[in-house]
Amino acid sequence: MDPLKAARTGRIGLVVNPIAGLGGRVALKGSDGAAVQHQALALGAVPEAGDRARRALEALGRVRPNVQLLTAPGAMGASAAAAAGLAFATVGEIAAGATTAEDTRRIARAIRDAGVDLLLFAGGDGTARDIHDAIGHTVPVLGIPAGVKVYSAVFAVNPSRAGELAAAVLTSAVALADREVLDLDEDAYRAGRVSPALHGYLRVPYRRESVQGGKEPAPLGDQSAADAIARDLVWRLRPDQLCILGPGTTTRAIARRLGVDKTLAGVDLIRGSALVIADATEHQLATAAAAERTWVVVTPIGGQGFLFGRGIPQIGPAVLRHVRREDILVVATTAKLAALHGQPLLVDTGDAAVDASLAGYLPVITGYRESTPYRIAA
Repeated sequence: MDPLKAARTGRIGLVVNPIAGLGGRVALKGSDGAAVQHQALALGAVPEAGDRARRALEALGRVRPNVQLLTAPGAMGASAAAAAGLAFATVGEIAAGATTAEDTRRIARAIRDAGVDLLLFAGGDGTARDIHDAIGHTVPVLGIPAGVKVYSAVFAVNPSRAGELAAAVLTSAVALADREVLDLDEDAYRAGRVSPALHGYLRVPYRRESVQGGKEPAPLGDQSAADAIARDLVWRLRPDQLCILGPGTTTRAIARRLGVDKTLAGVDLIRGSALVIADATEHQLATAAAAERTWVVVTPIGGQGFLFGRGIPQIGPAVLRHVRREDILVVATTAKLAALHGQPLLVDTGDAAVDASLAGYLPVITGYRESTPYRIAA
């Protein structure tokens, strides 16, 4: 790792992708393309990237209230800066209407050329690709997680950590590391094929507790362990109870043992061996959980350790407010837990109160009648 020494300019840049994450809570698996964005809005989706950028800037401002901020006009940055109460200057222009990937690339280059010590960007893996293509290694960057797909290792674990690490860049030496930019084909993802591809690397200020890992595939040879976990879940769940079943190879094994035809990359609502709602939205899940006791079965993302807030925005705050903590069943093979190297499991739902309610220890089911207590950090 290279050290990032004393600040050269004292300025932080910010680019927000306003439509990042738009399709997540309505089960669209992404936000790429005008057609998907229009569909998401028609289904009641609400843009969240600007609010997550605001939270990062508030954390930055608590440490550096007089920070010099360069950003884009309107929803691509200025709105979040104003909401956070920070002074800012804008660069470039944004045409009326929906923003595009080229807007992101153009503004990123303009901020880079104006001179900053760090470029913050709010978005997901697609936005990370745009930043990579625009500026490469020419300036350190850090992602504020705001997308549906947030598999790349260039993102902070949550918006507040992004702001805190940005402040540290201005106040002390911070190590820089080359971190992977991953992305996947959204159409393939909607069809159940989850295979992130390496797009390149970005230079990121790195602190282990603040920056997420990249997504890793399930370890080879885990199928028998997943089958043992599935037998345990079938033993635990009553046939008359509702259960929200998240995505993943382990939960797929559970569905197979229950005899449920599970969607591969979606979140399903089941009752016993009956599929109630396939590929459910957050609203559908919240309505069900509000009506009766509902269990949630999830497995952490390999290599990252996220339970909620990455990959499954459908199981969001509106759902989790109606679910008792003891009714959340976390399943993972011992190999998946070992790959975290002692790091806690993580939550970043977008609601600080919900995240705090999930923090602490929960048993992780690792086999048939086998579990281990594991820490969850917000």
